[in-house]
Amino acid sequence: MTTTFKLNGKSVAVDADRATPLLWALRDHLGMTGTKFGCGAALCGACTVHMNGAAIRSCITPLSAVAGADVRTIEGQADDRVGRAVIDAWVRNDVAQCGYCQSGQVMSAVALLKQHKRPSDSQIDAAMAGNICRCGTYQRIRAAIHDAAKAVA
Repeated sequence: MTTTFKLNGKSVAVDADRATPLLWALRDHLGMTGTKFGCGAALCGACTVHMNGAAIRSCITPLSAVAGADVRTIEGQADDRVGRAVIDAWVRNDVAQCGYCQSGQVMSAVALLKQHKRPSDSQIDAAMAGNICRCGTYQRIRAAIHDAAKAVA
């Protein structure tokens, strides 16, 4: 069955079972490999994307849930004002080590900054709590979010 939705501003159609997790539709059917598989149970945040502006875990979101929705991935963030600011802050603050979790981290940070222009440390901690970084760059992540907030304010 075909599911149609917007992906990074363009209409796409995926011919797959509607129970297929969005993660696999993005990676296997649409070639969007920036979204990563981590745990498959929505516990690590590596698969975070935006659906209608909200951060979601694509590993547990079925295609049926995104029919007609606006989905944004890490690949679409360079063209978004807040996304670009977060990516630039990530680089300035030398956030990434191994980098595996970073697309999910960036997507959660972008969603946070679109909701709270000047987030407090507690708001950052709450928004980023579902994103695990095995390298432990949490202090640099927080610093980068504060940096990006200044850039988009």
